[in-house]
Amino acid sequence: MSEQDAAKPRHVFLVDGSGYIFRAFHALPPLTRSDGTPTNAVLGFVNMITKLLDETDADHLAVIFDAGRKTFRNDVYKEYKAHRPEPAPELIPQFGLIREATRAFNVSCIEMDGFEADDLIATYADHALKAGANDVTIVSSDKDLMQLVTDKVKLWDPMKNKSIGPAEVKEKFGVAPDKVIDVQALCGDTSDNVPGVPGIGIKTAAELINTYGSLDKLLDCLNEIKQPKRRESLTTNAELARISRTLVTLKHDVPIEHALSTFARRAIDPDMLYAFLRANEFRTALTRAQNKLGSQVSAEAKAPPATGGSAP
Repeated sequence: MSEQDAAKPRHVFLVDGSGYIFRAFHALPPLTRSDGTPTNAVLGFVNMITKLLDETDADHLAVIFDAGRKTFRNDVYKEYKAHRPEPAPELIPQFGLIREATRAFNVSCIEMDGFEADDLIATYADHALKAGANDVTIVSSDKDLMQLVTDKVKLWDPMKNKSIGPAEVKEKFGVAPDKVIDVQALCGDTSDNVPGVPGIGIKTAAELINTYGSLDKLLDCLNEIKQPKRRESLTTNAELARISRTLVTLKHDVPIEHALSTFARRAIDPDMLYAFLRANEFRTALTRAQNKLGSQVSAEAKAPPATGGSAP
């Protein structure tokens, strides 16, 4: 095998880090270090990433995070996600530690101001396919990522140990993955404050898109809608549907700062991982890591990676 073939991605794992954070936070009871820093989400994340690395055959892997609350979508629709409460005070100091944890496992840690993690995932999934990857696995159960599913791109729900492919997407939305955007544009999303069209739910939206083929064709044929209230709502809120489509459409052209090649799987540096686990007083996780990786470390253990930044 040539060096070029060896570097070519076969199976790329893109982990929805923000989804991991909140699942980890709610999965474990409150926990603090001796200095009072909350760490339950960090420990949950460590456990989840340990399990993932043990089980995956991916040769390229990255954890991708949301960089902040404001993105380009807020310029399109100022109410987008505006109603979401601030993170719990005990979670806020754990965001940086979770990024440190990612680097402690020698895994690429990616985020970018102005874009959601989902946009980066969409862009990197495209890069992986163009680079010749046979499989792209998005580690998330987020419905907003289901529009990316193809025969080569699947979601993996780490909590249910369930793969989400085209059949599961159709079961969820009533349409194939390439029509998910149009359905979401019609039914909206209360969790993200995507308005959609009042009175149109997923089932009706799927029926309309399956009948007319696309949102644009539907809006061009509103005079054919027989139900008066439905026709009136679609006519009155056609522009809201178009705005909603923009909000739910993931970007595939984010000007990424780190090449896909930097996601190549790297061996864990025991010194770095042990230092992080000791600093956060994760004794059980440390013992587990030492049993697997070996307990021999250098006399001067490397310091944990510094918080901040998005370099892999």
